[in-house]
Formats: sequence, C-alpha cells, structure tokens
Amino acid sequence: MKFLDQAKIYVRSGDGGDGVIAFRREKYIEFGGPDGGKGGRGGDVIFRAVANLNTLIDFRYTQHFRARKGGNGAGSDRTGAASPNVVIDVPVGTQVFDEDRETMLADLDVVGKEILLCRGGDGGFGNAHYKTSTNRAPRRADKGWPGEERWVWLRLKLIADVGLVGLPNAGKSTLLSVCSRAKPKIADYPFTTLHPQLGVVRISATEEFIIADIPGLIEGASDGAGLGDRFLGHVERCATLIHLLDGTESQIVKNYRMIRHELAAYDENLAAKPEIVVLNKCDALTKAQITARKRALAKASGAPVLTLSGVTGEGLPELLRFVQDQVTATRRAEQEAVSVASPDRM
Repeated sequence: MKFLDQAKIYVRSGDGGDGVIAFRREKYIEFGGPDGGKGGRGGDVIFRAVANLNTLIDFRYTQHFRARKGGNGAGSDRTGAASPNVVIDVPVGTQVFDEDRETMLADLDVVGKEILLCRGGDGGFGNAHYKTSTNRAPRRADKGWPGEERWVWLRLKLIADVGLVGLPNAGKSTLLSVCSRAKPKIADYPFTTLHPQLGVVRISATEEFIIADIPGLIEGASDGAGLGDRFLGHVERCATLIHLLDGTESQIVKNYRMIRHELAAYDENLAAKPEIVVLNKCDALTKAQITARKRALAKASGAPVLTLSGVTGEGLPELLRFVQDQVTATRRAEQEAVSVASPDRM
C-alpha cells in the first residue's frame, strides 16, 4: 500500500428535513385540526481514529463526503426520519486542519477517539407546532436548517515511540529490518527510503516499542533540499530519537551537527527530545577508529555514544535494551507531568 500522509477533502453534513402543512380529516371527526409533523435531523460528519490504518491513501480516490438530508415530516404529526451519520475512519495520529492549513480542528491521537466536525441541520417545524388557542389552523411550516460544509486538510503523524534520523545511507532501514519484522527497501544509494516505515521491536514478553524510519535528511532540508523536512512531523510524538551516523564517513562530527541544525530549524521542541547517538557500520572500522570517533561524537553531543553494526548485529541487543529503558523512563515522566498538571478532582 502506498504511503500518503497529507490529503485535502470536502465534507458536508446533511440538511434538516422540511416540516409539512397537514390537517386531520377523518369521517365523524368534526374538528380535526393541524397535524403536520416536523422534519428529521440531517446526518453528522464524524472523524474516528482506528488502529488498522497507517496511511491516508484512501482519500486520494474519495475526496467528497456528504451526509444525507433528513426525511420530511408527514401528516398525523409524524416526524421525518433522521439521516445516518457519515463516519470517516482515519489512522491514529491524524490531525484535521482548516483550509488555511494552520488552524487545527482536531488531533485524533488515541484509538477510538471521535470528533464531530460538521453537525447536521435540525428539521423544520410542521404546522402542528404552531397551533395555539388563538391560531387553531396555522398554515405555516419551516424548511429544514442547512448543514455545514468545509474543506479540510488531513495530516498524518505516525504514532511511534522511537524515531530514526540521520543522513541518507546511514543504515536506518537496515537497523529497522534487523530489529523488527519490517521489510523496508535497502540499497547502496542515497534516498532509498522515500516514505516513513514503521516496525515493532519486541524486547520481551512484556516490553516492546514502535520505531519509525524517517527518510534521510541532508543539509538545507529545512529550506526544501532533498526530500526536505516534510516527514519530520512523524517523529514529533516520539519519546526518543536515535541519531544514526555512518562510521565510515570522515566528517562524522560535521554530519552530526548538520542533522541537529536541521532538527532545530524544523522545531525546537523536536531538537530538545532525548537523543541516543549511535555509531553505525563499525564492522568496517578498526578499534582505534571506533574509539576516536566515539570520543569525538561524545564531545560534540555531550552524551554517551553506542556502537552498532547493522549487518552483523554486533551491539544490537545493548542498543535495544538502552532504547527500551529510555522510552519507558520518558513515557513515565510524561504521564507524571500530565497527572500533576490535571489532578483528579474529588
């Protein structure tokens, strides 16, 4: 299935049904009176987050969603039928923006979360509604209220615990393939990965985390170079970033600082996330080279540097355990911060 993380769609809720003018006329009933019923309610447009989707590709082919109009009223004081709602299923992590692409209307970040975007119109009153002691035969009935309509932008931000960032050909897809069952395309040329990839890493029977491989950044990505920073939104929700670096590159510190600059240019909050620096492709380096590069990276990042060989798997168990502990600690801290900010009321 092709990955698509942005889509523009049109939604419209249903108009309310019309009220009617009717009078009760039956044999042997001298004064029947007005009995026109009101119209039914138009259908709502609801967005719902579901777990079995991970792309917005369906909205490339279906871009218009309209709810039906409510049924008209009828005689004998019968109310028109309400129209069914239109429920639009989207992947978890989908954000709904107004047509200006800046005003966020909803953030569907939890499975089962729903948002009523366009409310259906109410039905119009029939003439039975207007009868009074002084107006016993009203000839007034209202049209149904119109529904709401709008164009909206959908933007998907994948829900992952860990985000893989780094230069093209740093070995991100290889790492994803060896630590999970994901099967990303792997080749020896830059920009092999054109779309984000997700994988589930299981450490034990009770421990697992989701890792996202983000297409490689290059210098000037924040200005649109290469694939730009379009996919960085997918790591905004991550608890931890894995900054993967190609150990065979000569200017490894420069490459590290360049990626950090692009992260900060995109979002300061993203650059402030916990980071795990990993020196990859160590199977192609000598011990002296590994030691020198680790020392240089540790000085530049101010954090310990882990070593890895994605091909041989050397250092992989240690890395995954370190990542799991980091994710667990970060998520626990986030939950404690939320509980402190909004304590339970008695």
